[in-house]
Amino acid sequence: MSNSAAVNDPKPTESADGPAAEPSPEPADNPRLRPRGSNQVGMRQFNDRVVLQALRVHGSCPKAELARLTGLTAQTIGLITARLDEDQLLTREAPVRGRVGQPSVPIGLNPDGAFAVGIKIGRRSADWLLVDFTGHVRERLVLDYPFPDSETLLPAIGENLNRLLDGLGALRSRVVGVGVAAPFQLGGWHRMLGLTEAQSQAWNQIDLAAEVQRLTELPVSYAKDTAAACVAELLQGRGRDLHSYLYLFMDTFVGGGLVINSHLHRGTHGNAAAVASLPLQVAVPHMKELPAQLISQASLWDLEQRFREHALDPMAAYDARAMQAPWLPYTREWIARAALALAHCIVSGTAFLDLDAVVVDGSTAAPLLQGLLLQTTEALKAYNWEGLQQMPRLELGSIGSDARALGGALLPLHACFAPDRDVFLKV
Repeated sequence: MSNSAAVNDPKPTESADGPAAEPSPEPADNPRLRPRGSNQVGMRQFNDRVVLQALRVHGSCPKAELARLTGLTAQTIGLITARLDEDQLLTREAPVRGRVGQPSVPIGLNPDGAFAVGIKIGRRSADWLLVDFTGHVRERLVLDYPFPDSETLLPAIGENLNRLLDGLGALRSRVVGVGVAAPFQLGGWHRMLGLTEAQSQAWNQIDLAAEVQRLTELPVSYAKDTAAACVAELLQGRGRDLHSYLYLFMDTFVGGGLVINSHLHRGTHGNAAAVASLPLQVAVPHMKELPAQLISQASLWDLEQRFREHALDPMAAYDARAMQAPWLPYTREWIARAALALAHCIVSGTAFLDLDAVVVDGSTAAPLLQGLLLQTTEALKAYNWEGLQQMPRLELGSIGSDARALGGALLPLHACFAPDRDVFLKV
């Protein structure tokens, strides 16, 4: 359930202008989603969302169980499920027999009830995911590159978006939006990447959300890429069982997200948990060089460079080869170095935030992340924890490389169907 209580009100909601008008019925051959009260005007629309969220969290269940989970009356549940049935958002499963009385019929979410597209724009690749109403990925498109060029990538965004939409056929009308996940400064740290100042500025001056909106009539949502990944973990992964945690995502450049009291915390500028910029030492006046940042020691970019130095394919940093010969010795060296930097980040975060846990995920092989987690845990034991409540437990993320694009797709789905539009309320 949502933190907001459902309200037993089987009657249509009335506004100052009188009873709320019913949406005009759509022709049977062109089903469209009825507006779900995205501004939460009216308890009826809000209660619809409460029921949908209960089914999303708890899975299929009979009406009596839905009433218990939501606190709504059986009569209200009957009216709500009838409306949601009409909108083709529910499915009914085989009756469950063997108990006293009439067999119960579990109700669940209809996977074809709604769709969203998530687009991740990264420094090494772009991903497009078509996600259904249950949050499962239906189709995936990937474009790899050394670094994105706006003149070729922007047209590719539109082409691949339309390819996914066209593949839905008659169900295309049930797509509720597009979510874009990308670094706030895609051209940042350009010297590290070997880019020119002009290449960097070209991306930093692009309003990516606006550019994508020009390519489609669907509403477009935008989030920092690692914040979107954190949303995916919050709604569909380890985050469902954690109250407050720091989220670390290992990619070309390390990034982060922050969940406080079961909500994604964005920060004043939407850039909370910008861990890549965390300094690894104290700055003193007149230093010849600025203190190194976490990005320089705990990013897969550093692992790429180690592979390049030994004439090995650097892209092995993102797949299972990293934990195999001949890459493995250099991966172990990187893990040892990165674990020390991550431990410093985690201790600093714990001192400020009093965290339950730290969740680590990334766009690389799970065995590499597991090794990194183990060595980071050992590195944390070398710190003085006096004055802090306890060392947070480290958890391995459950989404993986799809996290950023999946989180992007969940943004419009959550905005249209969850009881709380404000971020990504975990129930």
